[in-house]
Amino acid sequence: MKRIDQFKNKKVLVLGLAKSGESAARLLDKLGAIVTVNDSKPFEENPAAQGLLEEGIKVVTGGHPLELLDEDFALMVKNPGIPYSNPMIKKALEKGMPVWTEVELAYLISEAPIVGITGSNGKTTTTTMIGQVLTAAGQNGLLSGNIGYPASHVAQTATDKDTLVMELSSFQLMGIESFHPEIAVITNLMPTHIDYHGSFEAYVAAKWNIQKNMTAADYLVLNFNQDLAKELAEKTQASVVPFSTLEKVDGAYLENGLLYFRGEAVMAADEIGVPGSHNVENALATIAVAKIRGVDNETIKETLSAFGGVKHRLQYADEINGVKFYNDSKSTNILATQKALSGFDNSKVILIAGGLDRGNEFDELVPDIKGLKKMVILGQSAERVKRAADKAGVEYVDATDIADATRKAYHLAGTGDIVLLSPANASWDMYPNFEVRGDLFLKTVAELKG
Repeated sequence: MKRIDQFKNKKVLVLGLAKSGESAARLLDKLGAIVTVNDSKPFEENPAAQGLLEEGIKVVTGGHPLELLDEDFALMVKNPGIPYSNPMIKKALEKGMPVWTEVELAYLISEAPIVGITGSNGKTTTTTMIGQVLTAAGQNGLLSGNIGYPASHVAQTATDKDTLVMELSSFQLMGIESFHPEIAVITNLMPTHIDYHGSFEAYVAAKWNIQKNMTAADYLVLNFNQDLAKELAEKTQASVVPFSTLEKVDGAYLENGLLYFRGEAVMAADEIGVPGSHNVENALATIAVAKIRGVDNETIKETLSAFGGVKHRLQYADEINGVKFYNDSKSTNILATQKALSGFDNSKVILIAGGLDRGNEFDELVPDIKGLKKMVILGQSAERVKRAADKAGVEYVDATDIADATRKAYHLAGTGDIVLLSPANASWDMYPNFEVRGDLFLKTVAELKG
């Protein structure tokens, strides 16, 4: 960890706790800052705030008092999820106070080079793939950022022999100033988080921040399946390395079932350890990063062939009596489920779908579910999902919850079939988050096997 003194004796406000806020507060304290933490949760229900107070860090809980900003803070470090419409953030910006997210702190102290990954879909899988390939090549890829390990915590113990492989959300990237990865990846850009950003253009601008400090000595890996990426490629100082499943590019590409990098075959597409066309894109992005970092083809092939996916993201769960189970609980929208289905033969798939949507119809899903063996439908959106199933000519049964759906899907399946949980909906009508939903699916599969 670089010992920097720019925060020494400076007053810093950390707004919002959770893992990243705790990590930022402790790091800033270690760097000699005078830290105040402000979190909306009441103190008696806030073990994180209690722990920080015990360590001698000032905490203000139970709300966000605007008068707190009358103190002479040099900087605010905010939780990425807190919107810029929050009165505390608005006032801080009006006062000319820098407002960062903790990934900026991670960059300032990191001895390790940074590979930053962002995008609308596939960033967690791509981050994990890259981390595993670099580790297999002896470059010790340390997962950090939006993937669940606060970057400002991981960076404290990383050395120049390691590589920080950092998943970055649009929210995090809005709070950077000097952040500078040596390699950046944008997996794809789709309209999402518009409620936070206000428009697709603003969302793209936030993602594009990843390259704002990059130079010609750095590499930007872009998905040339998208015309938008080709347009953006003209607007960066970084050296662009494209990937594509649709055309031969000066980077990583798919041709005749093989994955290439600049004319050199690396592996067959069907050797990737996880199914789906989107995972071919994720693998190509990974190959581009690996080749930039000098990793040999055999290491790339062995690692990606053994890759078992990320929990809740088209995760292979188990096989019972010839029936394979896949947990894709993270598919909380139609696009994600379309991508999941692209990796399977529909005639062998029993799809579990439904949950909480935004009141939309599921007509976009109709072409993708045609030919499914059966569907098991549940949740608040059930009637609308059923309408799509009717249009696609797919038979379905109702289920009361995920455990019931999993058992019913198994009984509908035969040898060689796939039970796929890919809901195309959020989980909040029945479960606190998609992880809880996915864990219940995995638990039920284990019970069925037992």
